[in-house]
Amino acid sequence: MKPAPFEYHAPRTVDDAVAILAEVTAEDGRVLAGGQSLAPTMAFRLARPGHLVDINRIDRLDHVAIESGRLFIGATARHAVFHDPVIGGPLGALLGAVVRYIAHYPIRMRGTFCGSIANADPASEWCLVAATLDAEMTARSTRGARTIGAQDFFDWAMVTTLAEDELLVATSLPVLAPDTRWGFYEFSRRAGDYALGMALAVYREADGVIVEPRIGIGGTEGRPRRIAEAEAVLTGKVPGPAVFKEAADAAAAVLDPMEDSQASGSYRRELAAVMVTRALDRAAA
Repeated sequence: MKPAPFEYHAPRTVDDAVAILAEVTAEDGRVLAGGQSLAPTMAFRLARPGHLVDINRIDRLDHVAIESGRLFIGATARHAVFHDPVIGGPLGALLGAVVRYIAHYPIRMRGTFCGSIANADPASEWCLVAATLDAEMTARSTRGARTIGAQDFFDWAMVTTLAEDELLVATSLPVLAPDTRWGFYEFSRRAGDYALGMALAVYREADGVIVEPRIGIGGTEGRPRRIAEAEAVLTGKVPGPAVFKEAADAAAAVLDPMEDSQASGSYRRELAAVMVTRALDRAAA
């Protein structure tokens, strides 16, 4: 298959890129970073952008650095960066573990962190990380820059609150405290397949009880999100199998699971409870 005709742009600065996006919005301009989702849909003509704005020649958009207690990840930083943690501590270990679940090795070499965020696939591991850790997304347009919290960024499956003329230039995550515990668990039918369910559990302990818990679920609903009901169950409790199961059941009870050819809603609900339990088990190990 071949893509439909389009006009190719290769800006050298962010200002040039957003200026082009502002001009071509009416003709469905699309941004190309890694292209691991966009290129196949174009090849099958499921996507037919009139203009392709390639941002790979823009200097420093591939930066990954800690600033003011947050890890900033530029728009062209590849998944591969996280195979060898760019930072130490719990956040580096978490990202290094999660990245190995993303698709297959060639895709991890070319695909980008921010591209995954902008694509907003419900089964995206990075989208789950962003939702659970309350990531902040920085968007630029000719109108200026704005920061969007994860809770407001993910609208539904493949839909975000980015405007058509906005470029996602960076995502930032909070650097986790040294004593943070975390656990990630994902289920897919085969390695590299889309996740049917996944969960991320993050918490700290103080005086033997759980504090600052974060429970995120992805691949189950139309968007990843934190589950406040599960976090309320965990707060102030001694970690252990009984409280983990109670939190998992609380999470499953409030979900509105998707139904498709891969799984029924009831299956995904049960799976979500299992994923939360196993993520918490890994955090406590």
